[in-house]
Amino acid sequence: MARKIDRTSPLLRSLALLERVVAAEAPLTLAEAAQDAGLPKPTVYRMLAALEGAGLLMREPGGRRVGAGPRLTRLALSTLRQGARGPRRAILQALAASIGETVNLTTIEGSDVVYLDRVESEWPLRIALQPGSRVPLHCSASGKLMLALMPAARRKRLVDALPLSRHTAQTIVDRPDLARELARIREARVAVDNEEFIAGLVCVAVPVALADGRVVASVAVQAPVARMPLPAAMTHVPALRDAAAALAATMDTMSA
Repeated sequence: MARKIDRTSPLLRSLALLERVVAAEAPLTLAEAAQDAGLPKPTVYRMLAALEGAGLLMREPGGRRVGAGPRLTRLALSTLRQGARGPRRAILQALAASIGETVNLTTIEGSDVVYLDRVESEWPLRIALQPGSRVPLHCSASGKLMLALMPAARRKRLVDALPLSRHTAQTIVDRPDLARELARIREARVAVDNEEFIAGLVCVAVPVALADGRVVASVAVQAPVARMPLPAAMTHVPALRDAAAALAATMDTMSA
């Protein structure tokens, strides 16, 4: 049973309500938020209105449900970028050195994949995507992975809203095809970009999951197909998973 919200501090009450909203599998209604918090509906309504006004929460289309707002998303991304930067960087550097290709750490913001960190290979032929860069969800290994592993209700809302624009001849632009691809990824817990975003570039990604099972990021290897064909890239999945576990441990420490 969820612990009731601390009634003694308005700030702690608001923070606890934020935690409940972002931890829910889908945006919450006022009644659901009030029931979970153990507070009267008028109190929760005022708290939600204040958090929405600050940009920390946002109403879904139709106005009945609330989810994370843009300001809260930016705060979460800043925390991931700043927290445990030294250990995280060392893990990525060791992974890149062992594979010999570029590796990256990404998460989702809105309808994009955002690069949190990246260690480039020493090869002259590489793609310049710095931390903060964004790529589409439907044609990137990390994006498809995180779509596949998120709660079904959130995945449906995101996929339904995606334009599925074509970037290469390999890009998946048909929604049934994308649904089948995401189902395969859910089973395997590994995703690939087979020249779907940039022609000639392949990528393999695995999830970074916290101790409670939440997938908060992905770690991936990326290389030109001429240097690392997709079957060769797939041989690095065990190393990627080891790195993902080490990265998750740094993030679990941050959230403890």
